[in-house]
Amino acid sequence: MNTVAPAHVAKHFVNSKTVVFSTGCVYPLVSPLDGGCRETDVPAPVGEYAQSCLGRERIFSYYSSQNNTPVCFLRLNYAVELRYGVLHDLAMRILKNEPVDLGVGAVNLIWQGDANCQALLALEYCTTPANILNVTGPETLSVRSLARDLGRALNKSVTFINEEAAKGYLNDASLAVVLFGCPRLSPTTLIDWTARWLQDGGRSLAKPTHFEVNNGKY
Repeated sequence: MNTVAPAHVAKHFVNSKTVVFSTGCVYPLVSPLDGGCRETDVPAPVGEYAQSCLGRERIFSYYSSQNNTPVCFLRLNYAVELRYGVLHDLAMRILKNEPVDLGVGAVNLIWQGDANCQALLALEYCTTPANILNVTGPETLSVRSLARDLGRALNKSVTFINEEAAKGYLNDASLAVVLFGCPRLSPTTLIDWTARWLQDGGRSLAKPTHFEVNNGKY
């Protein structure tokens, strides 16, 4: 799905600007103190999933150069919405009285609507050779703090397991902020919306992100 299907797409839409969703998982793991990976950093995918996502990029890069097709890769992590995402995963654990795993201690977040908006705007930044843009929120967010804020919003106590790992998947989205401005929805708003959604019986997609995994084995 991540390499063969993209090859068919790239060969068919040779005259179209193409924005390709990728992932920050193609980057190496970095410390929260580093501010996240930049578009100029060399990929170092961990595990088969991340490798296949880099394979998707390589396929589109090849056909972009062969056919002069303008392409822009969006290295995204992590998009959230009320039925899915890091905040949803954390909130569900809290509601079930399960401990929050701090194996990954920091994340980036962006509302799915803002990510979609930036994907459309990125059509203006498709180039040959292919361009790269990191898409996420500008903040590096502590998982411990997010869980505590969700606990307060849900009126639930929060417990933790494991200690924060030294490194994780983190992106520097400063270039996207320059091009598109900051995302419209802040983490505080997303926390409040997620808590209210679940308290009101909103449904879940039941698809965990596994954001707490940093060894590539999802």
